[in-house]
Amino acid sequence: MTSKDAPRGRRRGAAAHDAGPTQRQLRVAEEVRHALAALFERRDFRDPDLANAHVTVTEVRASPDLKHMTAFVSGLGKDVPPEQFAALRRAAPFLRSQVARAVRLKFAPDLHFQPDTALDYAMEIDRLMKRPEIARDLRPTGDDPRGDDRDDPS
Repeated sequence: MTSKDAPRGRRRGAAAHDAGPTQRQLRVAEEVRHALAALFERRDFRDPDLANAHVTVTEVRASPDLKHMTAFVSGLGKDVPPEQFAALRRAAPFLRSQVARAVRLKFAPDLHFQPDTALDYAMEIDRLMKRPEIARDLRPTGDDPRGDDRDDPS
């Protein structure tokens, strides 16, 4: 086997999106989440749609180059109204500058906002798991639905 035929090792950055986020992406995204959460806690916005908004940043995902961050937001147990999402998009340049001050990076990341649907999804899965036909299929095979688990036929 020549050096041309030898299997190549994984090049740096090649198929990085297949392996999931790096530790640096996770760490920076968490710092950005904390910075955004602090901004929303202060409610220091000129936009009236955001002035009284109760927004929770549940997760931030960073692009591999850390130039784009997607913030998943919810409204304290309820959906964020469309007018608040529009206000978040309008306030993105201001939020970007505030995040750049709080988190020292080479480039200030562009912020993108998405609704967090994880809680809705979890509630739907929980509802499905409680359906009688699903619960029956999940019961261990030795369980008797009448509560009579004796192996003894007498």
